[in-house]
Amino acid sequence: MNVTLRVLVALIAGLIAGVIVAAVGRPSLFAVVSVIEPVGTLWVNGIRMTVIPLVVSLLISGIGAGSPSHAGRIGGRAIVWFVVLVAGGALLTAIAAPPLLALAPLDTGAFASLRDATEVTNVELPPFSEWIVGLVPSNPVQAAASGAMLPLIIFSVIFALAVTRLERPHRSSLVDFFTAISRAMLAIVDWLLIVAPVGVFCLVLPLAANTGIDLVGAMGNFLMVACGLITIALLGLYPIAALVGGVSLRQFTRACVKPQAVGFSTRSSLASLPAMLDAAEHELGLEPRVSGIALPVATALFKFASPIARITGTFFVARLYGIDLGAAEIVVITAAIAALSFYSPGVPSGGLFIMTPVYIALNLPVEGIGLLIALDLIPDMFITTANVTANMTVAVVLRTQEQRTAEESDSQPAGT
Repeated sequence: MNVTLRVLVALIAGLIAGVIVAAVGRPSLFAVVSVIEPVGTLWVNGIRMTVIPLVVSLLISGIGAGSPSHAGRIGGRAIVWFVVLVAGGALLTAIAAPPLLALAPLDTGAFASLRDATEVTNVELPPFSEWIVGLVPSNPVQAAASGAMLPLIIFSVIFALAVTRLERPHRSSLVDFFTAISRAMLAIVDWLLIVAPVGVFCLVLPLAANTGIDLVGAMGNFLMVACGLITIALLGLYPIAALVGGVSLRQFTRACVKPQAVGFSTRSSLASLPAMLDAAEHELGLEPRVSGIALPVATALFKFASPIARITGTFFVARLYGIDLGAAEIVVITAAIAALSFYSPGVPSGGLFIMTPVYIALNLPVEGIGLLIALDLIPDMFITTANVTANMTVAVVLRTQEQRTAEESDSQPAGT
């Protein structure tokens, strides 16, 4: 059995075992779960320790070895695909979510206690202007230490562009140095992926044991609609990868399984990045000069499925509180949440808190955000899985577009 299949089996086994533990409810079983839980955390920490040096070294070696125009072309194309895919997912949600939510009768009384017990925690989000200023870090080392990925990526790109201006001996030395670092980090990732089935099982088991099926029942229709729409959007990425990215469905599916399993179990696209880079190189044959730029940028900027869940959640909150949304309100909600998905403050549930201005502007109950945070566990698993798949899709599409650009350049007569 290969590693990919073992990871998938471990994920399913952890979910089933956790639900059984929750259903049986014996303290001795929960004691065993509490002993197992640190193993999963240890594995995630092992993955996270490779992310910062891996991202920085890949960006510097990938951009430094090429030209500024190459990096700018990949970055520009990536952003175009980010916007197109986010807009497509948001449009799907705006059309499908309201009628799907209306299919099932909503027992507001069943949510009364949960609604009354939740409130929006007083979290100070940074002003948008402060977020913009923070994109260029005054201290790159501090940005790395705090895990501020987007400022760190921007610094790495600027540094890499400066490397391209150096004389060849100095440029080659730096590129070789950072290439060696990236190779060493990927070797560590290979070791971590060997024990991935154990790590995934130990992560999912406590999660399922502590949640059981009660959370599923409490979510009801909202859970089915939100996760169902995310799944539909995720499946829609496969033909894009095949038709535009030029990769077979079987190959793309096989390449995505490990990153998806890591994303589903950790609920972190950042923790999934090493697995994505490994799959891009070994399963899809992507060159580091493409995947080493596209995947880190996508992980920092691209939140493909987040608007789907947040827009659906907003429609659910409006329905729960008896608020009728007209076509204009639906358009505003869809556009605003899709745009805000690119602004991700570094606070827990920041993707939900940033919706506060939208709720205030449309007179929606801000307390509903607290309810969505309480119910965010399972949708977040699906969100991360879809985000990982979207990142991989964009990477293979960019690879194909780069190949076409190279072929067109080679076919041009000299001097034109």
